[in-house]
Amino acid sequence: MRIALASDHAAIELKASLRDWLIEQGHEVADLGPETTDSVDYPDFGYKLAGVVADGTAERGIALCGSGIGISMSVNRNPAVRCALVSEPLSAALAREHNDANCIALGARLTGVDMAKACVTAFLDTEFAGGRHQRRVDKLSNPS
Repeated sequence: MRIALASDHAAIELKASLRDWLIEQGHEVADLGPETTDSVDYPDFGYKLAGVVADGTAERGIALCGSGIGISMSVNRNPAVRCALVSEPLSAALAREHNDANCIALGARLTGVDMAKACVTAFLDTEFAGGRHQRRVDKLSNPS
């Protein structure tokens, strides 16, 4: 699967761990930055991640910042992207199953590497259920 990762400076280490692990799992991974712990603005990287998911360059996206809150807000500004802030695998799975989330966000200061990997696994392994959920997902991209 083609997966894009983006973070702010607070999540550099978690991003690197997830990137290396995803590559070991056989995924094609695009690290959209940043590359150092120098202070950056999370919206810049959230918008970049949303763009590559929206245009199909990446099938899924993983957004990371200190809490996961700010970057998830910036990713969700793109109407073609549905980013769920998750902290455990059940939420990650439900975000896919019920909401057809194409991105998840995690807080590097709140979520350890093993839990982050469990969330990513659930996110990647769960299919969208469709059916009654489809009309709701359609409304997320087309508010009236």
